[in-house]
Amino acid sequence: MQSLSRLSKGLWRCVRALLLCLCAGSATAEPLNEPLKPLPTATRQSPERVALGRQLFHDPRLSVNNTLSCASCHQLEKNGADERALSLGFDGLPVAVNTPTVFNASLNFRQFWDGRVETLEEQTDVVITSPHEMGSDWATVVKRIGEDADYPRKFAAIYPDGVTKTNIQRALAAFERTLLTPGSRFDQYLLGDTAAISYEEKQGYQRFKDYGCIACHQGVNIGGNMFQKFGVFGDYIADRGQATEADQGRFNVTGDEADRSVFKVPSLRNVALTAPYFHDGSAATLERAVDVMFQYQLGRMPSAEDKSLIVLFLQTLSGQWEGKQ
Repeated sequence: MQSLSRLSKGLWRCVRALLLCLCAGSATAEPLNEPLKPLPTATRQSPERVALGRQLFHDPRLSVNNTLSCASCHQLEKNGADERALSLGFDGLPVAVNTPTVFNASLNFRQFWDGRVETLEEQTDVVITSPHEMGSDWATVVKRIGEDADYPRKFAAIYPDGVTKTNIQRALAAFERTLLTPGSRFDQYLLGDTAAISYEEKQGYQRFKDYGCIACHQGVNIGGNMFQKFGVFGDYIADRGQATEADQGRFNVTGDEADRSVFKVPSLRNVALTAPYFHDGSAATLERAVDVMFQYQLGRMPSAEDKSLIVLFLQTLSGQWEGKQ
């Protein structure tokens, strides 16, 4: 009897080990053949341009009253955003839309929620001259930077024509292109380390695909490469109430009725760390954001278990910048 008991226990340990292996996965050097892809390695940028861009990114003299820098709203220690539903402009008043993270923004096919510009260089122009954000003008900015004791030398060493609007834009964009966050557990999984995420997180990824979330949140940035109407199954704006001009989304750019309440699909990278969510910052938690997406974009609600699994998957998308999450 004791021998049989020991044999039973031994068999159970073997079965349990096998189950754990199947559930958690095992490390392999082969990348997985999945529709989502890991973040690329950072593109090579001139260290001098990046350093100059970093300095400019943190310089409040880009704003009209010397109170607001790019880093005021895109706080790098807070995952490239600022935790507010609506950031505050140079005048202390809320801006029109939620500040998206600057991390991985270079991978988006367009910039801003309404996609009104394509490049990071164009984006800096809009923000610096916006009457609601930095409120400045380029003549003032170029003059301030040009009269600085340090900037002219740094610009001249990189750009033959020194301090200009174009060169300020180029330097800022060079720095922003380094703001990639590789190394997420999900990226490790895609690269072949199948033990990097748990069985439950893998199930969440499968639900993410099965329900169709991946139809819009796709590509290397898991979003950021297409437009979509906010409210495919129901009028989100009407149900929320107190509609604003910003709620019209891409319509404000094109004037096309088909673009009303259409927005750029946001990237889901680092999404667990960048609350609140949506263009209006109305979803305070990731769980609430998932509920809204199911109701208005998919037209159905998941089971409590499926929702929990999807949230677990989304939490695996947090990467690292400069070695920190």
